[in-house]
Amino acid sequence: RPALRQMAELSLESGGCIKFDLKAWDEPLHRALCGASNRRTLKNFQHLTGWIGRRPDPPLLVASTLMVPGYVDAGQVGRIARFNADLNPDIPYALLAFHPCFAMTDLPVTSRQEATACLAAAEDAGLRRVRIGNIHLLR
Repeated sequence: RPALRQMAELSLESGGCIKFDLKAWDEPLHRALCGASNRRTLKNFQHLTGWIGRRPDPPLLVASTLMVPGYVDAGQVGRIARFNADLNPDIPYALLAFHPCFAMTDLPVTSRQEATACLAAAEDAGLRRVRIGNIHLLR
C-alpha cells in the first residue's frame, strides 16, 4: 500500500487530513449507488487508522456519509459508525444532508428527522466526534 503510505506521510507533514466518503455499509447498496464495491475503501480506511496516533490533532483521518433519502438511513449509518468506532471512536464523522441533483433529482432533501436519527445511530454506535454537516439543506 505505498500510495496510502505516501498520502499519510504527506498529510502528516502538511497538517492536512485524509477524508473518506463512506457511502453505504451494505455492499449491494454501495454498488447500486456508486457502481463499485466498498471493500477496498473499508480496508484502506481500516489501514489508515493505524496512523492516527502519530498526530491526533488536527485529525489525520476523517469520514463522512451522505444521507440519501430512501437509501442511506440510520441503519446504514449505524453500521458504518460501528465499524469506525471499533477502529477508533474519536475519528471525526460528518453526516451530510443530501440535495437532489445530477442522476438523483427525483429524491427529496434529507429531512431533519432522518438526520437526527442518523446522528443518534452514530452516537449509539460509540462515536464521540459526530456532527451533521450542511444543516442549512435539511427540511
